Amino acid sequence: MTTPYEDAKAQLLDAALAHVPFDGWSEATFRAAIADSDLDEGLARAVCPRGAVDLALAYHARGDALMLERLTSEDLSHLKFREKVATAVRFRLEAACDREAVRRGTTLFSLPAYAADGIKAIWGTCDAIWTALGDTSDDVNWYTKRATLSGVYSSTVLFWLGDDSPDHQATWDFLDRRIENVMQFEKFKAAVQKNPLLKPFLAGPNWLAGQIKAPSGMPDLPGSLSPRR
Repeated sequence: MTTPYEDAKAQLLDAALAHVPFDGWSEATFRAAIADSDLDEGLARAVCPRGAVDLALAYHARGDALMLERLTSEDLSHLKFREKVATAVRFRLEAACDREAVRRGTTLFSLPAYAADGIKAIWGTCDAIWTALGDTSDDVNWYTKRATLSGVYSSTVLFWLGDDSPDHQATWDFLDRRIENVMQFEKFKAAVQKNPLLKPFLAGPNWLAGQIKAPSGMPDLPGSLSPRR
């Protein structure tokens, strides 16, 4: 009987988590996961060509899935939008029940060889949050929302890793402050846009921003410019 691809990866990931605190997301961890899960090594290498790096990304994806499941099952209608964003980030951190696995993953994806994978994973998390909360932007705002939230999410994760406060209350306070900073910046941008003295200077940048469109059917591309009329 063959083991489905995703089932095999899940088995490897579950087995690897017991070894990550000691060996990180390393080749040693990957070999131990193969042994513990009783999977054929050829299948394991096919499922995870980059070994433990692919398992670290699978662990991140599992956290995203748990966050989305919780977001869709809980009623957030009574919350302000900024509170919904904060709640989504909190759900994502609470989905990462193994803090040492996250710590080791942060170390792995800080290495130059895997930094792009880490950035892509964080961007994917923030894209999932905005999409789940009903974001319909299809212009430059699509990018700025995700880029801004990526900064908020990344800084909150780093704070959370060192937070020993009861129920991580210090982390949630830190998150609220970061979102408040973003809201203040958005208010500043809106005020600048409405300033008649600055309007002539913003014509060029605003035109350029208007040409930027969100990805559509091209998930591997960062975006596209709208065709000239």
